[in-house]
Amino acid sequence: MAELTALESLIEMGFPKGRAEKALALTGNQGIEAAMDWMLELVAQKQREREEREEREALERERQRRKQGQELSAARQRLQEDEMRRAAEERRREKAEELAARQRVREKIERDKAERAKKYGGSVGSQPSPPTEPGPVPSSPSQEPPTKREYDQCRIQVRLPDGTSLTQTFRAREQLAAVRLYVELHRGEPGGDQDPVQLLSGFPRRAFSEADMERPLQDLGLVPSAVLIVAKKCPS
Repeated sequence: MAELTALESLIEMGFPKGRAEKALALTGNQGIEAAMDWMLELVAQKQREREEREEREALERERQRRKQGQELSAARQRLQEDEMRRAAEERRREKAEELAARQRVREKIERDKAERAKKYGGSVGSQPSPPTEPGPVPSSPSQEPPTKREYDQCRIQVRLPDGTSLTQTFRAREQLAAVRLYVELHRGEPGGDQDPVQLLSGFPRRAFSEADMERPLQDLGLVPSAVLIVAKKCPS
């Protein structure tokens, strides 16, 4: 039986014919061993190139992942800053609306005072002041008088004729007219013009007069909290 040529031997070993021919040509037909060394080196080189490529791709994926993470973190931070800015703007808007509402209340009180002064032919302040109450009996020298606490605010609960109630905090030096105006603006009765209201104290029952409307809440004994009752005012 004739011996196999180097090309046939390489093909029989499982190498592709084209690669075996190229290996023999590049090694100068120096035999099977030289061609095999060349092909094995080629395979190893391609393996190294593939590993290097995979490493570069892995590094690129990691870089892209970090970049996306940084972009996501920056976007989240921008979102939080936008939310904080919107919250601050909302607080400023609410504060401005509250100041404007208080200004409207003060202007309404002044208009009511002017209308009442015009109606009664003089200044509301010229109405007779309530009688002064006798002062407290001085305590004995061995007893120190209790310290009276000063309150800046007053919490008023107003019970409406329909059984519902309104609760609002006023300054202790605000006039009772501010409470009446608040009730007239918020009692929510359907229809057009609403009847004027009469404010009554809870206990003991007392109807507040027009003169009382000009007095501070603290002078009327409504500080630090009080319950008032609303009754429809009978036209005079």
